Amino acid sequence: MYNDPHPAEVQVLTRRFRLPNSQSIETYLANEGYQGLQKALAMTPDQVIEEVKASGLRGRGGAGFPAGLKWSFVPRHSPKPKYIVVNADEGEPGTCKDRVLMEYDPHQLIEGVLIAARAVDAHQGWIYIRGEYRYLLDIMDRAIAEAYQRGYLGPNILGSGFDFDLYTHTGAGSYECGEESALLESLEGKRGIPRIRPPFPAVVGAFGSPTVLNNVETFCAAPTILLRGGHYFADLGSKKNGGTRLFCLSGHVNRPGVYELPMGFPLRRMIEEVGGGVPGGKKVKAVIPGGSSCPILKGDEIDIPMDFDSLAAAGSMLGSGGVVIIDEDTCMVKLAMRIMKFYQHESCGWCIPCREGTMWLKKVLVRFHDGHGAKSDIDLIGELAQNMLGRTFCPLGDAAALPTISIVKKFRHEFEEHLNGARCPYEEHARPR
Repeated sequence: MYNDPHPAEVQVLTRRFRLPNSQSIETYLANEGYQGLQKALAMTPDQVIEEVKASGLRGRGGAGFPAGLKWSFVPRHSPKPKYIVVNADEGEPGTCKDRVLMEYDPHQLIEGVLIAARAVDAHQGWIYIRGEYRYLLDIMDRAIAEAYQRGYLGPNILGSGFDFDLYTHTGAGSYECGEESALLESLEGKRGIPRIRPPFPAVVGAFGSPTVLNNVETFCAAPTILLRGGHYFADLGSKKNGGTRLFCLSGHVNRPGVYELPMGFPLRRMIEEVGGGVPGGKKVKAVIPGGSSCPILKGDEIDIPMDFDSLAAAGSMLGSGGVVIIDEDTCMVKLAMRIMKFYQHESCGWCIPCREGTMWLKKVLVRFHDGHGAKSDIDLIGELAQNMLGRTFCPLGDAAALPTISIVKKFRHEFEEHLNGARCPYEEHARPR
């Protein structure tokens, strides 16, 4: 559930969340709704793209690629139709921000899609929603129907001569379909497996046509950027990391929830001030900074700005904004095992390094946590994970390998404590369930 705003929050994308009937078009129109679209319709496509470039908006799905630059890659004079696809397949463990954006302010997403469509001259789009978010289909379908009734979707939008049709499409619960090319395969009615790239979706995307594909939060930023200007949005964040970001705080923290904070907000303040610290006054042992696929940070590495470049310099990633706090009583071997169980289950099986690598890593980690590991297994875990990196069609292999490598490297002593049949030292006095 969306939490009460914290004084440190800068409410831009979430500013309408607590208004009565925030899902309705009436509430949206009464609070700056579709005004960014009106400005975009009065601009040329190139001007819209330049405004998004000036904002410093980087993709909020995980990769952090500049959104305006991505939109500019769509060939302007392609004879094929151009499409907009929204990645709402939010399956990264620890991440739940796109859910609240669709639940509390669905028209903001629709307006963002329309602005992107104007920027690349697209006339049709889809919102691909993960299977577990099925209830959000009703919310988005109602909002889309309202937008059609008011003339914000369909032919000749606001008398501009611009046409656009938008539809929802549901996934079936596959984490793999959060990867953009697997999502496109699923959208086309095929098995959700990744494509070889290049070509990239901007050139050959949905149904073989040029496609803009971003996640929900990225599109939701576009209305504010067009309404208030790219430089306004850029100034909210840090250098080369414009705007705010929805961070999902979970794990061992007193006030879990979704918080909108400026890009570059300090991680320690996020944990202690915004999240209220660790329950029981315990120490932070580690932090997953951007969802389970990110290399882990130790408790003494949390004095860091939360933006793409700062975390990359620290050897991790901002990812999808899922910040998981891990306290001093947590077994890191068990954490590695739990993460690997997830990725082994969700691997589509298409690539041998991912299919076999995740299976064998899971087996070794389970054996290790049960106290039956050998000292040589510690290096074996690292070698198996390293052999997956960069050898798969999509990033799922890397997503499984990177956190595993970081846990073994930074908490090797905990693996050694599980040797020679020793019981897990952390489970002997585990917290009550």
